[in-house]
Amino acid sequence: MIGYWLAQCLHNAGVTKPVLSIVTQTLVDAHDPAFAAPTKFVGPVYDHQHALELAELHGWQVAADGDRWRRVVPSPEPQRIVEQDSITRLLENHTVVICGGGGGAPVTDDGTGRLQGVEAVVDKDFTAALLAVAVHADRLLVLTDVPAVMTHFGTPQAAPLSRLDLDDLARLRFPAGSMGPKIAACHRFVATTGRRAAIGSLSEATAVLDGSAGTTITASRSVRGPQESPDGFTPWIRRAP
Repeated sequence: MIGYWLAQCLHNAGVTKPVLSIVTQTLVDAHDPAFAAPTKFVGPVYDHQHALELAELHGWQVAADGDRWRRVVPSPEPQRIVEQDSITRLLENHTVVICGGGGGAPVTDDGTGRLQGVEAVVDKDFTAALLAVAVHADRLLVLTDVPAVMTHFGTPQAAPLSRLDLDDLARLRFPAGSMGPKIAACHRFVATTGRRAAIGSLSEATAVLDGSAGTTITASRSVRGPQESPDGFTPWIRRAP
C-alpha cells in the first residue's frame, strides 16, 4: 500500500521516468542470534493479562512497551536482497524503483535454494544500506521526522549535529530503538563505500541531499570517498566488470 502511495506521489510530483514498486524478499540467516532474543515490537498493544493469553494461544513472545504489552519478533540482519539483480537492471534502464519496504519480507534458504518466509522484521535502515551498497549509490539518505541527529535529544539542551565522521560515530551513543539503527546503517554505507550518508527530515529532502540541512556523515572530515568526483556525485549505476 505504501509503495502504491509513493509511486503515485512521485508521478504526480513530475517524475517522468517509469516508477515501479516491487515486493522485496530479504534473505536472513536461520541461525541469526536474533531468533533467540526477539526485540522488535509488532502489532497492537494489550494489557498484561490479555497479552499473556494471546501469547499462550498463538505461541507468541510478548514484552512491556511502556505501560502496555505487545508482541515481539526477531530482527535478524539482512544478508542479501533476493530480487537484487532485477532491481539493478531496472535502475540501469532508468526506472525509479521503490523496494525494500519495511526492510523486505524476511526469508531463509534451506541450503538447496528453496526460500521460506519467517516471522521476523528486518530493520528497514539496514536493508536500505544493503541496497545502497549493492547499486553503487552516490548517497544514502535516511529521511525521518526529525531535522537532524541531535545531542541531548528530547531536552532543552538539544542541538543538531550538522556533520559527523566515522570517528565521531565511534565516540557517540544513540538510542537503540530510534536513532541507533539509522546511525548504524549510515556507518555501514560510509565505511563500505567511502561516500556520504545523511539523516534528516523528509520535508527537507533536497536540502539534506546537498548538505545544507540534516546531518551529513562522512568517512573523514577532509577526505572524499575514493570514487567521488569533486562535486560529490558519480553516475548512479556502474556495471560490474
